[in-house]
Amino acid sequence: MTVTSNLPGGATLDSQPQAGAANQALEKLALVIPTLCEEQNIGAVLVQVRSVLDPLNIPYEILVVDDDSSDGTGAVVTAISKLDPRVRLVVRMGERGLSGAIFYGWQRTDAAILGVMDADRQHPPEVLPKLISAIYGGRDLVIGSRYTAGGGVGSWNPARRLVSAVAVWVTWPLQRNHLRVKDPMSGLFMVRRRCLPQTVFQKTGFKLLLDLLVRGNIQSVTEVPFAFGLRSHGESKANFKTAWDYGVLLLRLYADRLGFGRRSRGNAARLYDK
Repeated sequence: MTVTSNLPGGATLDSQPQAGAANQALEKLALVIPTLCEEQNIGAVLVQVRSVLDPLNIPYEILVVDDDSSDGTGAVVTAISKLDPRVRLVVRMGERGLSGAIFYGWQRTDAAILGVMDADRQHPPEVLPKLISAIYGGRDLVIGSRYTAGGGVGSWNPARRLVSAVAVWVTWPLQRNHLRVKDPMSGLFMVRRRCLPQTVFQKTGFKLLLDLLVRGNIQSVTEVPFAFGLRSHGESKANFKTAWDYGVLLLRLYADRLGFGRRSRGNAARLYDK
């Protein structure tokens, strides 16, 4: 899907925004990168992201939200932030959870456009200009998608592909007819702040995008294909608790869809506070 943006030069999903004085009036982007013991990855990710965003000449900042890593993640980010104040380190103490880290970062910026990507180098920074062009072109939500035409999951084994397919399939009844997407589990996306839901996100778990698709004030969405990369260093944070948290989120969203949300609001609020 090609979206004509309002950027100088008429950028589209297939082109990058052009630098120019007119870009100074563009809305600010805050890109959150959650981390937990990503010392070996985060430095390279920040270099790559900045090298992609700088030529666009747009106002942006990068918030690395770290869940009090026990390695040198914070030191790496701090060193880079001294050279580039657009890079900020935000440390959460005593908390864990990707969704909570993202929302924590979004609460600490005044940017009108909010984004997220992983720190493990599985999300290619080269796709960011396409997401930005779609957002500036008027979309409420833009998703880096592994499952739309042109995307891919790389060398995943059949078992992992099946689990992912099932996880996507069970979201189909939850998604709104005019907003159904092929990759509601993606961790690479951008959204306008005004589209965030009024209630709090579930802080535990990894699937903030699904929560946003179901409960956010989203009127338009675009998926931009990308090929999921391999983790360069470190270990995946996915485990049994991740699956449990996803199940809790699904139960909450289905309860709301079926009309049980109000009656269980007290319990739901406690879930969101965890």
